[in-house]
Amino acid sequence: MSKMYLLLAGLCLGLTGMAQTDSSASQEKKPDTIHIGNLIIVKKSDGHYENKDGSVSVSRINHSHRNVSTNWLILDLGFANYNDKTNYTSAVTAGVVAPGLNKEKFNLRNGKSIDVNIWLFMQRLNVISHVVNLKYGLGIELNNYRYESPVYYDKKNNIFIEDVVRHYKKDKLAADYLTVPLMLNFNFTPNNFYNKSFGFSAGVSAGYLYSSRQKMITSEDGKQKIHDDMYLRPFKISYIAELQLGPVKLYGSLATQSMFEKGLDQTPYNVGLRFSNW
Repeated sequence: MSKMYLLLAGLCLGLTGMAQTDSSASQEKKPDTIHIGNLIIVKKSDGHYENKDGSVSVSRINHSHRNVSTNWLILDLGFANYNDKTNYTSAVTAGVVAPGLNKEKFNLRNGKSIDVNIWLFMQRLNVISHVVNLKYGLGIELNNYRYESPVYYDKKNNIFIEDVVRHYKKDKLAADYLTVPLMLNFNFTPNNFYNKSFGFSAGVSAGYLYSSRQKMITSEDGKQKIHDDMYLRPFKISYIAELQLGPVKLYGSLATQSMFEKGLDQTPYNVGLRFSNW
């Protein structure tokens, strides 16, 4: 009987020890985890590691590629200009420009003729292994052509003339388009994210002229605005391209024909910087 009591006592002591071990294991500290962007930092501090003071391990979250990705609110800042191939003798005969106007009179102030584009969104659709993609979007193009000479559009007589009476401080033609771009995109580093990709895109865009005006500031009359189509085409088709070199993105566009329907043969083009995620 005494041996049985001793055996039972031993079993109780063993179970008590196991319970204490399990309790201490359950109270073991869990690793601290910190997320920083696409990094996971885990701090380990338990007796199972050789470093008793704790160790830190860093791992990177793997991004999963999406077949369709969207970039919202892209901004372009650049310069606007045009290639002038107008036959001014014919333009005078057609009644679009007044006698005396020539190519030099329509020269632009290069540093002040600007292009601002605001793309509401752009999407990239995977075609081949995320290296070849289809890129499209929707936005507005704001083209501002700043004349060197005091040229303005006489709305009453539907003709461009040179104002030799007033003193001009500003003389600008503005043409704004609602535009849809469509490009084939080549991304040479599809596994790079956060403005680290390298590639280029090329394609075409179709724009609808929703607003056109001429803005002038003279010493005599102050600020004036003339709202008219001024012989501008209602639609514009352009060749477009963009180049991505890591965080630096460049864009360019060249219209397929003159922006004027009649008289003036001026084909617009734009170049500048693009601010976007990809």
